[in-house]
Amino acid sequence: MAAYLGAHPEVFMAKKEMHYFGSDLHFGTQFYRRNLEAYLREFDGRNTAPRVGEASVWYLLSRRAAAEIHAFNPGSRIIIMLREPSEMLYSLYYQFCYDGNEHLPTFEEALEAEKERRAGRRIGRQAYFPQGLVYRDAARYTEQVRRYYEVFGRHRVQVVIYDDFAADAAAAYRATLDFLAVDSTRRHGELKVLNGNKTVRHPTIRAVLQDPMVRATAIAMESWLPRPMFAALQRAESRVQRFNSRPAKRPALSPETRAQLKAELAPEIERLSDLLERDLTYWSK
Repeated sequence: MAAYLGAHPEVFMAKKEMHYFGSDLHFGTQFYRRNLEAYLREFDGRNTAPRVGEASVWYLLSRRAAAEIHAFNPGSRIIIMLREPSEMLYSLYYQFCYDGNEHLPTFEEALEAEKERRAGRRIGRQAYFPQGLVYRDAARYTEQVRRYYEVFGRHRVQVVIYDDFAADAAAAYRATLDFLAVDSTRRHGELKVLNGNKTVRHPTIRAVLQDPMVRATAIAMESWLPRPMFAALQRAESRVQRFNSRPAKRPALSPETRAQLKAELAPEIERLSDLLERDLTYWSK
C-alpha cells in the first residue's frame, strides 16, 4: 500500500520504516533512528504533493506513537492494515529471520521463547528490535487500534483488512485515496504484488551488514560526514541488501500451530470485531 500510494501524483511517501515516533520502541544501536532534522529531510522531495506520509509498522505496537504523532501534526490521517493474526505472526517470524532479528530455527520455538525474551533472554547478537520478538504482543490489535481512535477520532483513522486488499487491491487502494481526499480516479500503472517473502543468498554478507558494531559505527558517521556522502552510503547498503535477497516461498504454517494460535487469539478477534463494527470471527475458524 505504501508503494502504491507513493506512485500517486498527489501523494509523496518518504522512506519506509523510519520509526521516528514511538519513544517506547527500543531499537538497538545498529538501527538508524533519525532526529527531527534528519526526519524532516526525508520529505525534501515532496515538491507540490498535497499529501505526504511515511509507513512504519511498529507505530501500531507503540503505546506512545499515536500521541506523539498527534503532537507533531494533529491533522494527520492514519492508515492501519490488519492481517489475520496467525498468518501475520508467521510472516513476521520469517521477516525477522531474513533481516537478522530472529535466530531461533522454528516459529514454534520462537513462540515458546516469548516469556524468556520478555525477560531479556534468548535474544541473538544481531537482534535490532527485541520487543518485536515477543510475537503475540503484535497481535493485540484491539488496544492498538483503539489508541488511534481515541487520539485522532475514528474519522481520521482508516483500518484496512488485508483480506480485502488481497482480494481486490484496486478497490482497497481507491478507498484509501478517497480517505486521503486525493483523486481516486488517477492510478499509476499496475498494482503488482510487492514485498513478498524473501531469504538471503549469502548469510555471511547479512551477518556483516547487520553486525551491531559495524552498523553502529556506520550510523555514527552521520554526524561528521557530509550529508550527500552519508546518503550515498545508505544507497550502497540498500543495493547490497537487494543483491543479497531472493524471493522464497514460505513453508506452510503447521495445522497444529495455526489451530493453537487461532484458539488462543479468538477472544481478541471478538473484541476487535466489536471495535471495528465488523465481524472478523472467521479469522478464528
